Amino acid sequence: MSTRTPRRTRTALAVAAIAGSAALATFPLTTASASEGGVAVQYRTSASGATADQSEPWLKVRNTGATSVALNQVKIRYYFKADSPTATYRFACSWAVKGCSAITGTFGTLANPTATADRYLEIGFTSAAGSLAPGADTGDMQLRFHQANWQTLTQSDDYSFQGAPTSYTDWTKVTAQLAGVNVWGTAPAGNEPTEPPTTPPTTPPTTPPPGGGATLFDDFSYTSHTDPALAAHGWNVRSNSGGPGVPGATWDPSKVTFVSQSGNTVMNLETSSAGTGASTTHTEVLTKASKFRNGTYAARVKFSDAPKYGPDGDRIVQTFFTINDLKAPMADDYAEYDFEYLPNGGWGEPANILYTTSWETYNPDPWQAVNQHSESRTSFAGWHDLVVTIDDSRITYYVDGAVFGTHDAAYLPERPMSINFNQWLIDLNGQTSTTPRAYDQQVDYVLHVKDQVLTPAQVTARLAALRGAGTTFVDEVPAS
Repeated sequence: MSTRTPRRTRTALAVAAIAGSAALATFPLTTASASEGGVAVQYRTSASGATADQSEPWLKVRNTGATSVALNQVKIRYYFKADSPTATYRFACSWAVKGCSAITGTFGTLANPTATADRYLEIGFTSAAGSLAPGADTGDMQLRFHQANWQTLTQSDDYSFQGAPTSYTDWTKVTAQLAGVNVWGTAPAGNEPTEPPTTPPTTPPTTPPPGGGATLFDDFSYTSHTDPALAAHGWNVRSNSGGPGVPGATWDPSKVTFVSQSGNTVMNLETSSAGTGASTTHTEVLTKASKFRNGTYAARVKFSDAPKYGPDGDRIVQTFFTINDLKAPMADDYAEYDFEYLPNGGWGEPANILYTTSWETYNPDPWQAVNQHSESRTSFAGWHDLVVTIDDSRITYYVDGAVFGTHDAAYLPERPMSINFNQWLIDLNGQTSTTPRAYDQQVDYVLHVKDQVLTPAQVTARLAALRGAGTTFVDEVPAS
């Protein structure tokens, strides 16, 4: 990871956000007779706090009638209070017995808002979901939604939210329709069911990911930086000195920890300083092997704008990238592909900015860089799905499913690379205080599929399949 100087400007594509807007509401409690067919909805959540990065309504649909139910005739609605009048939301399916590609999610707006609901998430099914025999259920549908900007959302004031159950429970504050008939649940008072949402589903396309492709996947389910499995799985927690970053700083393995969030383990990289090089610690985790080249790289990363304690203002860099070594100044077989978030600016930027950069080569002294980059000058605090794909013609970067930048064939890699995450300070000029402070960057998972260009939707499907199978680590990528 090379220290940067101000870069030439390239317009970044806007990160799209999708939110539904359609009138809706009250489903009076109505139970169809057995001859008409009926369904019940069960609910639990893995995100039980009053606030969360994302809401996680996990659902099951059970056929309570005497005849089979075609799931593509079923619509489920989960009601919630928007975090602001202009808030937009994204839906995702983490895993489902029926397959995430068979489930759709659409947001809508209540015609008559209440104190606990002015929006809803409608869950539907494609014909691929099949049908339910009498007494059968769909099995787990591990669903989630979050604000498009990944800001923390409040769940405690949501009509359909209930944090207490630890197992699936019948829940009548989630409603269901069967073939247009209200058969389960009670919607927020004062609303009448109308037309279904007019916005397109926010689920990824249902095209399944292509088969094959040697895969590296790690869910970072470790206990500490000294966990023997971390090294056995090919990771190095950096301890050697040197750049990038503040001269005299150390790279401290003990500041790489693994913490539980909503029942899931994530990797936490902490960077701290008290205003001097000697007091500054950086963190980095990287693969020991440089064996990754073309294909798809993906990670879910949580960036932070503010320190977890102490004064703000440090010019910190939070990253996910691939890289190989520079064998000589301006060597043309160098390669590096970066996501770099600067919450407090740096490299000539006054405020938060996200860069994606594709490197051909550079000369460290005197500084000369050959790269292509895209950028967006806005806050990216919170969790983000980061994907970069490399084939024989281009490099494409995605943030939260939207194209962020596409870079030219001139910057394609000529040698294999390692996969890296690090957090470090550019310098100490942004914050000169000697008061201790620390910043966190978190990583949920990393995925690489060799020689296959997957869409973000296909990445989501591949991730769901791996987690659905109980896989926490696999490395099929051969040594280069």
